[in-house]
Amino acid sequence: MISSMTGYAAQSRRFAGGQLYMELKGVNSRFLDLHFRLADELRMAESGIREQLAARVRRGKVECRLYFTLERRAGAAEVDEAALEEIREIGNRVRARLPEIGPLTLGDVLRWPTLLGNEGVEFDALAPTIQELLGVTLDEFIAARAREGEKLAALILERGRQMRVILSRIAPLIPAAQAIQSEKLRQRLNHAVSASGTGIDESRILQEAALFAARIDVDEELSRLAAHLDELERICAAGGAVGKRLDFLMQELNREANTLSAKSVLAEVTQAALELKLLIEQMREQTQNLE
Repeated sequence: MISSMTGYAAQSRRFAGGQLYMELKGVNSRFLDLHFRLADELRMAESGIREQLAARVRRGKVECRLYFTLERRAGAAEVDEAALEEIREIGNRVRARLPEIGPLTLGDVLRWPTLLGNEGVEFDALAPTIQELLGVTLDEFIAARAREGEKLAALILERGRQMRVILSRIAPLIPAAQAIQSEKLRQRLNHAVSASGTGIDESRILQEAALFAARIDVDEELSRLAAHLDELERICAAGGAVGKRLDFLMQELNREANTLSAKSVLAEVTQAALELKLLIEQMREQTQNLE
């Protein structure tokens, strides 16, 4: 299975007195980078969540959000006078130290956990629910990344197939092009020798023509490109964390395409090299998203 580093999952679970929510968001990163936004009452859950995420996610920036809401209990709408006094005293102390802060609003006061009779939450009581919620959310997150990874792998392999078509189109042109260019060079050398009146034997001319043919020979580049495409298909078929391996392979493919372009003596081969480089860049962009 090939996974993308991009994914999203959200789940919720009820508990006695409220609702627990978890969200997981993943984007690209060179390494595993975990970030947490947890309600203060649930901070103790961070280490366990971190451990389970690290066990199943190898790469990517992942943000975990865990929070809860409390239900209003029937008949519990009366204001807790002690909580109200506590809010007033805390507000006064804060403004005494930070006078630039304005007065509390009604919304600030009503969000105080125990003002209307809510008792808050106990972490130990919620721990089993958090564990269950983490399990289902993480499963959904992994599945979302796998679906995205499957699509990206299909796009990469399709571009690999397009590269093979290009290679098959230009490969038959190479021998004839090399022969023509070598013959042109031999003729130019003969003409230069005749015009100068100096004596250079035929073997030297043939040697120069052979050296030139070697310089424009792209059989090795075509073979390497084909071998890299074989490796591309093998890596995708094997699955797992393939992002870094494919990224390295894209560099190798691009190097061979550049050499092919530099050695080209045919307009068709030069154009084909440009097409190959475009496809390689498109593949490289997709591999950046893979775990």
